[in-house]
Amino acid sequence: MDAMMTMTEKGSGRMKFADFVSRGAICADLAAGSKEDVIRELTASLVRSGAIAEDDLESIVKAIMKREELGSTGIGRGVAVPHTKHPSVDRLVGTVGVSNEGLDFNSLDGEKVQLFFLLISPPDRPGDHLRALENISRQLRDDTFCRFLKQAKTAEDIWQLLEDADNNHFGT
Repeated sequence: MDAMMTMTEKGSGRMKFADFVSRGAICADLAAGSKEDVIRELTASLVRSGAIAEDDLESIVKAIMKREELGSTGIGRGVAVPHTKHPSVDRLVGTVGVSNEGLDFNSLDGEKVQLFFLLISPPDRPGDHLRALENISRQLRDDTFCRFLKQAKTAEDIWQLLEDADNNHFGT
């Protein structure tokens, strides 16, 4: 019974940042000035960290831009969650980027975006994709978490904040 319970919990449990964020791909100071540039910069950081293959970079950027055409993933309050499903990955991968200045991402509230959570998931794992999006949106409802992330100066600071969020150190 215990083994069965663990399997069930694992299958439907809460996803954490540590489950999908590639630590080596976190960007604390994005240089990009446009939507496509920021998507390209974050995707390139995933290539550098070894999370995705360099050969797939262009098709992933195109897929994310195509998703953005359906409607901006700038969800408001200075946050965007660009994402796509792509056959080149066998598990959910993602990264986090912070833009100190913020940039125009056609957000729902018209505000500039400073926090970016980029996700790429395999087409056959929609549950993981949804659980990651749920985790991100739940954590981002916490004003303290958002404020600290926007103030983070290093990738290590960002990783620490993600770990704190995973361990429920914020109000959510």
